[in-house]
Amino acid sequence: MFETGQHDMQAHKSYVKTNGTASIRCPKCSLVKNIPVGRFRDSQHTLKTRCLCGTVFMVSLDFRRHYRKPTQISGVYTTIGAGPGMGGEMQVDNISHSGVAFSLLGGHPMTVGQKALLNFRINDRKQTEITRQVIVRRIHTNEIGCEFANTNEIGKDLGFFIQP
Repeated sequence: MFETGQHDMQAHKSYVKTNGTASIRCPKCSLVKNIPVGRFRDSQHTLKTRCLCGTVFMVSLDFRRHYRKPTQISGVYTTIGAGPGMGGEMQVDNISHSGVAFSLLGGHPMTVGQKALLNFRINDRKQTEITRQVIVRRIHTNEIGCEFANTNEIGKDLGFFIQP
C-alpha cells in the first residue's frame, strides 16, 4: 500500500498513535484503514498511498507525542534568568499539551535552554487568560519552539481548547 519518496501531490496528514499505527482516510471514497507505520519513525514521513478504490494520494505521518493546534493568538513574553527580564509582543503559532511555538517581530534575546513567561488569551468563549512558564527548545530565526516547564499543570481550559 505504501511507497516511499517525494512527490508533487499535496499530502494528507495522519497522526501516529502511541501503538505505532495511523488511521489513513482515502480523500476520494473515505475508506479508513489502520496501518502499522512505526517502521517509518526514523526515516520517511511522507508516503505515497494507493487505496482499494484505485486513488493514489500522499500521506504525511506526524509522530509528535501530542496534537498541535494551529493558532494566531497575540500575546507577550518575558525572559527569565540572569539580569533584568526582557520581552515583547509575540504571536502563538501553535500549541499542544507539552509546548507552544510562537513568532516574534525583529530581533530577540532568546537562547535555547532559556526560560520565559508567556501570557496570552485563548479564543474560547471566556477569552481565558493563559500564563505559563516555558523552556526554549528550538530557535529558527524569529520562530521559537518551547516546552511547558510543568506539563502536569496544563489546566482544564487550555486542555479543552487544544483538543483536535
